[in-house]
Amino acid sequence: MLIVIVGADRVGSRLARKLIEQNYDVIIIEKDIEKANNAANSLDCLVLNADGTNLDDLKRAGISKADYFISVTGSDERNMIACGLVSREFNIPYKIARVQNIYFSNANFLENAFLGIDYIVNPSMEAAKNIISGIDHGAISDIMLFENTNLQMRNLSVTQGSIFENKMLIELHEIVKEKFLIAVIMRGNQYIIPKGDTMIREMDNLYIVGAQEALDEIFSKMGKVRIDFRKIVIIGGSDIGQFVIEHLRGEDRTHVNETLLGKFTSIFTKIKTKNRGITVIDRDYEKCKQLSAKFPGINVINVDIADEGLFEEEGLIDSDLIITCTYNQELNIVTAVYGKSLGIKRSIALVGKTSYLGVALNLGIDVPISLNNSMIQGILRFIKKDKIQSFHSISSSNIEVIQLKVTSSSRLLGKRIKEIKFPLHSLIISVKSGENDILPDGEYMIQGNDTVIMIVRKESLEKIENMFTS
Repeated sequence: MLIVIVGADRVGSRLARKLIEQNYDVIIIEKDIEKANNAANSLDCLVLNADGTNLDDLKRAGISKADYFISVTGSDERNMIACGLVSREFNIPYKIARVQNIYFSNANFLENAFLGIDYIVNPSMEAAKNIISGIDHGAISDIMLFENTNLQMRNLSVTQGSIFENKMLIELHEIVKEKFLIAVIMRGNQYIIPKGDTMIREMDNLYIVGAQEALDEIFSKMGKVRIDFRKIVIIGGSDIGQFVIEHLRGEDRTHVNETLLGKFTSIFTKIKTKNRGITVIDRDYEKCKQLSAKFPGINVINVDIADEGLFEEEGLIDSDLIITCTYNQELNIVTAVYGKSLGIKRSIALVGKTSYLGVALNLGIDVPISLNNSMIQGILRFIKKDKIQSFHSISSSNIEVIQLKVTSSSRLLGKRIKEIKFPLHSLIISVKSGENDILPDGEYMIQGNDTVIMIVRKESLEKIENMFTS
């Protein structure tokens, strides 16, 4: 499968790297010579120093053979024009555009697939979706949700004195009676697919699979009890912050197009209004005026978050949750950590670089969200929608967590898990069979219409997909 990407900044390059790791053929078109050279030196793909909105350049890139055309430059207009040009001149099955301006995303013309765009990815919306998911699940940890199953995956950082510290996996089920599975251990930048005799150490980051009730109990034993968020402080009145406010207030956003924007509206339409005190802090005076007019009833403070004594003076230290969502990732991390040090119970912080996710977790932030990673994951889910129901990356590793449905033509039908020769470091962590969620052992026999959640290495993803679907 050939994918053409226009734009080789941080987003385009990272997206290309992930696709290359999964054995896709990738061509990058980048107008800036320096960015093009950097991409050519760091990525195993063809990079053209050309303009993605120029017809001759597109032909030179072999666009007519592409299955996907993805424009992720920093300009909404260039991305939409590039998709429109490709739609008019070439028979490309799918066109994807990065559109940052929410006014474009909300416009009625998107309902008619304006300019032939099949999928719009909005960075703010993708990040807001992940923040909202974190809020709705108690901001206890990062969380991976899967379709049509009660099982979920959460990460848990092992602190000094934890009941998990210096215990082998086989010992944990004597300590914690709930049914769960530790699927992955991140130790520094290394990942471990654990066995029964694997020893858990301080600072390990555990990825645990189980039903919500079981995981809530496990986290409760670790001192992270689910709480009701009655008092919330949001740092930054950006688009992301405003999406989150609308969710917290139970406001309807059904005017946003669902097909092109990845069904973002469903998040807002399923929740009920709750009695919450919301404080928003932003240093931009005009932005604060707009927020006050748009959201009557919330407390808007026009001040620099770095001002000494702000949390104490404004009575914010007894807040239940702090959400830092400015576009300054260092400020977000520092502010979230500082807020928790003063006594705020939970924290969610927006970061840019995926490499900062582990740093944020080790600093005690409950739910770090990567802006770029959220957007890239949205694009990857769209690309893989025909074969994979859910798709998640574990940061700082080369492994993915995927959810697949066993088709009637799968070569795995009727085989026990222990009989299947999966690629190295591939692991089935759960199966949904009928109405039952199962944490299977080697004796489990794969059945038609089973839904399987697996951990796989990126380079093994295509092979795993084919094993389950053909």
